[in-house]
Amino acid sequence: MSRVAKNPVSLPGGTEVTIKDNMIVAKGPLGELTMNKHPLVSVEQEDGILKVAANDESMQARALSGTTRALLSNLVNGVTTGFEKKLTIIGVGYRAQVQGKNLNLSLGFSHPVVYPIPDGINIEAPSQTELVIKGADKQKVGQVAAEIRQYRPPEPYKGKGVRYTDEYVARKQAKKK
Repeated sequence: MSRVAKNPVSLPGGTEVTIKDNMIVAKGPLGELTMNKHPLVSVEQEDGILKVAANDESMQARALSGTTRALLSNLVNGVTTGFEKKLTIIGVGYRAQVQGKNLNLSLGFSHPVVYPIPDGINIEAPSQTELVIKGADKQKVGQVAAEIRQYRPPEPYKGKGVRYTDEYVARKQAKKK
């Protein structure tokens, strides 16, 4: 069995998990998330704790038990506390604004970039050069952050572009004469 799968997932107060066939539904203060369970893995709920186990001793079942446990943990954390990613925009004239359900980005192109904010995601712009992406689904939050960063990834010479707040950009030296 996977070492990750041996640790049970504890359910905080106000969180409710229901298991039906291969569907797992988690409800909490931040909403409701669903997940499909693989047939090689079994999930049991007892006394506010979720336990994950492989149905047989095959390598695939053992690997999937650890993956399922991690996904369940993300599901429970998402509906209770949520996830967030922070982006920083660096460059002269580069800025971001949230207008309704759209994110307007000025990234040095001849046109503004308009990114429609998907459902279940909340984007805040505390300043013109900072973005905070929040949501209950960890995968969706990361995907939205990656899509926004993809419009203008940081370049290695001046470091201009959209980057994660904790990202390190290796800088190159300019060409010498």
